[in-house]
Amino acid sequence: MESLLIGSFHRPSIPIAAEFSPLKTSSHAIVRVLKCKAWKRPKKHYSTSMKLQRQYITQEHVGGSDLSTIAADKKLKARFLVHASSEHPLESQPSKSPWDSVHDAVDAFYRFSRPHTIIGTALSIISVSLLAVEKFSDFSPLFFTGVLEAIVAALFMNIYIVGLNQLSDIEIDKVNKPYLPLASGEYSVQTGVIVVSSFAILSFWLGWIVGSWPLFWALFISFVLGTAYSINLPLLRWKRFAVVAAMCIFAVRAVIVQIAFYLHIQTYVYRRPAVLSRPLIFATAFMSFFSVVIALFKDIPDIVGDKIFGIQSFTVRLGQERVFWICIGLLEMAYLVAIVVGAASSNTWSKYFTILGHAALALLLWTRAKSVDFSSKAAITSFYMFIWKLFYAEYLLIPLVR
Repeated sequence: MESLLIGSFHRPSIPIAAEFSPLKTSSHAIVRVLKCKAWKRPKKHYSTSMKLQRQYITQEHVGGSDLSTIAADKKLKARFLVHASSEHPLESQPSKSPWDSVHDAVDAFYRFSRPHTIIGTALSIISVSLLAVEKFSDFSPLFFTGVLEAIVAALFMNIYIVGLNQLSDIEIDKVNKPYLPLASGEYSVQTGVIVVSSFAILSFWLGWIVGSWPLFWALFISFVLGTAYSINLPLLRWKRFAVVAAMCIFAVRAVIVQIAFYLHIQTYVYRRPAVLSRPLIFATAFMSFFSVVIALFKDIPDIVGDKIFGIQSFTVRLGQERVFWICIGLLEMAYLVAIVVGAASSNTWSKYFTILGHAALALLLWTRAKSVDFSSKAAITSFYMFIWKLFYAEYLLIPLVR
């Protein structure tokens, strides 16, 4: 696996700030894109100069080339030059303490693992597992062991999928997400390949020794779709095609997570017959809307890099604002359906929680959406993370649907 993955990626170059040129998007935002030259840096020192360089790449100015833009550029360049001529030149940075090295390693892995997806995966498995609970005595050590096995195996696979995506998108991420370890140079391609290969092997190993077929098939299908989505091999890298990319995310987040992990608890842990309950059908239907929204929205902040590298996302084809409001419309529709489902419930406490909870989330979404500044990448990215918070909140409500 490791040799296959290494052969699929270009080894990233290590850039240094030299010159910047404007690149206009449809919202008239000017993003400073780095024109770089190669330089040699110490392999084990992630210096302040590199961090300053990140500020260059991610710096965004709105409007034309006014005096404030020029002044900002001069200020940043002056800071870089002052650092370069300081008493600690690039080649003689002070050595780090063991604690600093450990802290940097943990921080890099934290960013590499894409923690918002980790949280979403863990919450979804816990929430769906609770749908199989019928009585209080079902909360047994066997239940908690089964949930823990599913979470750990799924998180290992999650890290494989997000890591493989970063390995395939190093050059794009230098524009869209320069803070990620592979794009910034903190991880080499070889390190990335070792990490993702190790986590894929660990995930399958755990799924196999547990002996739950729903769990193992959930891992296997996620592996296949995650690989086909990202890896740059003939007939693969499905993320280039907007509809196919959305279907991959839909299949994993909406179908596999709900049904497979529910069946893991229902059939493997409790040894009960497989039954598609009303709450499970609701969870699958609702998360179908949510997974499509995540698939569409995740590309809105990344329009610049996607345009440069020819990724034909819906955002590139239709524009940021149009895709944004399509996402809002889909979520509001899902919340409306959830309110109707709650109103039809025969369980009083479930009815009130479902109606009030989804009504509150719908109102919060609409209020927040109206205040988004489409000319600011930071504002759009912040709203994308807000979408993930709504995703987490929904998994807190799903076990209450009865």
